[in-house]
Amino acid sequence: MARSRPRIVPPDEWAGWTDDELLELRVSQLGVTIEGSSLEPRIEELNRNLEMRGLSFRPHFWLSDEWFTPDGVPGIAIPFYLAHPRLEKLEQSQMLEVEGGTPEWCMQILRHEAGHAIDNAYKLRQRRRRQQIFGPSYLQYPEYYTPKPYSKSFVLHLNPHSDWRARYGDWPALKKLEFMDGLMQQLAGKPPIVETRRRVEPLPSIRKTLRSHYERKRRRHGLLHPDFYDRDLRRIFSDNPAYQTNMKAARFIARVRRDVRRMVANGTGEYQYTIDQVIEAMTKRANELNLRLTKPEERAKLDFLVLLTVQTMNYLHSGRHRVAL
Repeated sequence: MARSRPRIVPPDEWAGWTDDELLELRVSQLGVTIEGSSLEPRIEELNRNLEMRGLSFRPHFWLSDEWFTPDGVPGIAIPFYLAHPRLEKLEQSQMLEVEGGTPEWCMQILRHEAGHAIDNAYKLRQRRRRQQIFGPSYLQYPEYYTPKPYSKSFVLHLNPHSDWRARYGDWPALKKLEFMDGLMQQLAGKPPIVETRRRVEPLPSIRKTLRSHYERKRRRHGLLHPDFYDRDLRRIFSDNPAYQTNMKAARFIARVRRDVRRMVANGTGEYQYTIDQVIEAMTKRANELNLRLTKPEERAKLDFLVLLTVQTMNYLHSGRHRVAL
């Protein structure tokens, strides 16, 4: 006997719920749509970008549990939390930030994903010149990737107001930018080769609860195997009895935590949640070592900011932090 689908709960019913109450809902029950949300004008802006480039192709969109463009599908999945302010608030409380939560950030991601959609719509990976510049398309796509800042190439090409040559004239990837610029000109006015409107993992098909969703998401973006930071921590703090009356390092880190987490996130493009896990591991170790401040707080904050940035980048490039595609 087939299982009955859980009841769709309209947003005006759950918008006033607490986080704990909301987390018990299944993703498929949320009843949110792109239509009528703040996503509509942003999608319209993306379509205007495409029109200004002379491209007749328009990707299709649907809500899912994260940002992605499925291989071979000329469309874009958008995370459900961007379809309602209450869900954005929940995302903030669970992940410490809302990826794509500002108009500018959302447009950056939409343009990035639109690049993948265009790639799929015109089967660009099969072109010999593209393979020469970007690598062979027959190589298996990795199951995981190390996060990096969003690709500039498609973002710049879909935004005709960007003076990218002036800004990135000596950038090593200039060859790729010039190739993509010429390729977009070739595609102007041409209909897409792939026209499927298939949606992968649309919202109604995702039966996991929001609680389960965020538990998995935190594990995926979190620090699963924390290192020990003794040597680096001792460059800023000390357990020497001469500093016994100074503020404990763990207390100092807690005081600057939010500020440095935000600054490192802005500089690295990494999730604040991941950075927070690095801070958590450092705080725990500093407490275990009974470390204390050895210098003025402003100087210590700057030194800790540098340390946190280095350790975050080391962590990312170690291959231990990987986001499933």
